[in-house]
Amino acid sequence: MNALIPSVGLTLSPNGAQNAAMPANISHFTLANGMEVVLIEDHRAPVVTHMVWYKNGSAEDLPLKSGIAHFLEHLMFKGTKNHAKGKFSEMVAELGGQENAFTSNDYTAYFQRVARDHLRVVMDYEADRMINLVLDDATVDPEREVVMEERRMRTDNDPAAQLQEAVQAALFTQHPYGRPVIGWGHEIETLNRHDAIAYYERFYTPENAILVVAGDIGHEELTRLANETYGKIPARGAKPERLRPQEPPARAHRLVSLSDEKVEQPSLQALYLVPSVSTAKPGEAEALEVLSHMLGGGPTSILYKGLVLDQKIAVAAGAYYMGTAVDDTRFYVFAIPNDGVTLEALDAAVEKILEAVRTTPVDAGDLVRAKTRLVADTIYAQDSQASLARWFGAALATGMSVGDIASWPQRVQGVQAEDVQKAAEYLQKQRAVTGYLMPKEP
Repeated sequence: MNALIPSVGLTLSPNGAQNAAMPANISHFTLANGMEVVLIEDHRAPVVTHMVWYKNGSAEDLPLKSGIAHFLEHLMFKGTKNHAKGKFSEMVAELGGQENAFTSNDYTAYFQRVARDHLRVVMDYEADRMINLVLDDATVDPEREVVMEERRMRTDNDPAAQLQEAVQAALFTQHPYGRPVIGWGHEIETLNRHDAIAYYERFYTPENAILVVAGDIGHEELTRLANETYGKIPARGAKPERLRPQEPPARAHRLVSLSDEKVEQPSLQALYLVPSVSTAKPGEAEALEVLSHMLGGGPTSILYKGLVLDQKIAVAAGAYYMGTAVDDTRFYVFAIPNDGVTLEALDAAVEKILEAVRTTPVDAGDLVRAKTRLVADTIYAQDSQASLARWFGAALATGMSVGDIASWPQRVQGVQAEDVQKAAEYLQKQRAVTGYLMPKEP
């Protein structure tokens, strides 16, 4: 089980994609109880990837109960009225399959990868725990300690993770994206069986769920299986609404620094508040994605060439855009200084490069390479059932459509130099939180 899955790594924008043709191997329909179903046919091997996505993540955690979405993810493996604790996992292992689950800001997902002949079995088990989960104090209380230990290992004992938490909390002062997915330690300690059951009954409903199956199965067969398993779960009414407080306009740069004796290598990070695929104007999300690749997508990127190869003041540098989100999101820029270079000097050099991108036309060759690489990565990744299932699930869980995914390469190819330069206007200091990670001085 994975506590932190911040993004799927592919920006999927809805703008202008409503009329995109449905790919021949994709089926998308809705069961009578409101559960969405997506089939991605792939008959190259007799294997299927089966995923159920719920449109709730840490951003739906209740006040004073941060971490409840992730906590319930753990508890979903603890047994139901029909299956004892651990039986689901044992069954998948006996079938030679794989399984796991993860929680993000905007969704929680459960998946299994098995031979196609066993798809009905995992669908039966997953449908069962959508409605028949059994929780008691003897199960919940020890699992809360497991989550607390997970937090201690991943965050409390890791200065880089502590800084990341502090930077995000400073960037999102009102929005729940400022809370860690795993939750704040002092609030995890208060989570109990009643909190878990209330959250389960509110969000784990067919109206709030998406079934994604990728692999060796046809539309008619999956439609029958979906109706025979998930279709038997009664609808519970309207799906939960996502009513979240939004961030006020960003007007002040913030600096967060952390020193710790565990830090051996200082580092710099900057988070900028930018539109997501759901909140961006037409074309903005694609331009931000292209910008992230131009700035920090490998050894040919602008930041790497400028800081590592030319100025030789950094040993690493990069950028990425967390575009797949329901609300305004994050654009990351990071760098690790060379020996003898201060973080302040490195920060100034990064800002100088960003200023140049904002004020001068981008290089045509860099633009073509970034767009070509993005589209190529999309094509190559289609060899992975798991990647395809994740892309479709994340897109639908954050408000996108199947057509949005189908038209994504064409929209990326349509990004122009002036679009990238305009997108770079979001990378202003007053929209950012900068984080310094430093060794503790003796």
